[in-house]
Amino acid sequence: MPRRVVIPPELADRPFTAADARAAGLGRGFLGGTRVRRLFRGVYVRADSEPTFTTWIRAALLVLPNDAVVSHSSAMRLRGLAPDGRTALEFSTNSRLVTEHAGIVLHRRGGRLVPETIDGLPVTGPDRTFVDCAHRRPIVEVIQLGDLLVRTGQSTVDRLNVYANTRHLHGVRRARRLLRHVRAGAESPRETVVRLMIVWSGLTEPECNVDIHDAEGSFVARGDLVLRRWLVVVEYDGWYHERDGRQRQRDVLRRERLEAQGWCVVVITARDLRHPESVPSRVHGALVRAGYEGPPPRMSMMWRTWFRPVSEGLGRF
Repeated sequence: MPRRVVIPPELADRPFTAADARAAGLGRGFLGGTRVRRLFRGVYVRADSEPTFTTWIRAALLVLPNDAVVSHSSAMRLRGLAPDGRTALEFSTNSRLVTEHAGIVLHRRGGRLVPETIDGLPVTGPDRTFVDCAHRRPIVEVIQLGDLLVRTGQSTVDRLNVYANTRHLHGVRRARRLLRHVRAGAESPRETVVRLMIVWSGLTEPECNVDIHDAEGSFVARGDLVLRRWLVVVEYDGWYHERDGRQRQRDVLRRERLEAQGWCVVVITARDLRHPESVPSRVHGALVRAGYEGPPPRMSMMWRTWFRPVSEGLGRF
């Protein structure tokens, strides 16, 4: 009976090349067997491991130029926001080399790339990532990215603006326009979507995540999206609010405190986002009941185009 080949520890938990396998004493027959899985031409992992996103990134870097940097939608994902839909792995390089590997897009850049490191991987900086994505990604997604970069301390609204206004890069003009909608205080990608649905329908822009006090100045609650003049709070409740009993109880008590102070709480869930037009309509109804006399929301064809991907991609966040 032939001896079972053991994968050396140095190759067991990472992608490796055919050259790595040969250096570890593994023959060509091993690479053609059932104990390995090919990710790219000449790059493999153990067959019994399920490749993560970072595994695919590390594998791709093995077949790219030495100066390749994770960029665009792939940098967005490493920084915390999953892009809408399936996308190829994206990298940038200063070299003139090209790649013919399926599933990899390599952008050739003129200006010198100055990467940061995330999980040991070279990644474009947060400001450069924002501008790169502004050139190629849907506008709602780009604003979600900006809000996330600010919320997680990877950048600030001021720093993003300085970068966009002092660089001459693809996407920088679009980035400057979209930065007008990036806000400090936004706490989740879905909350950003709800805010944009309200504002881009023509309703008043709410404050993001501010404290609400009673007439004596005592703290009542923290509101997600607050329309203070009309005592209306708009909340986005994710699935954890529904599935976590303790969180659900806290939500109920918190809303009771707000309602006792005369506030109207509009709760938006993932189910509501399947019908995007309902969100501004419900907020408008609450405003009207509070005395709002402004125009009703206007959901144009462009508005529907911007928010259709939200209703179609509810599993993203």
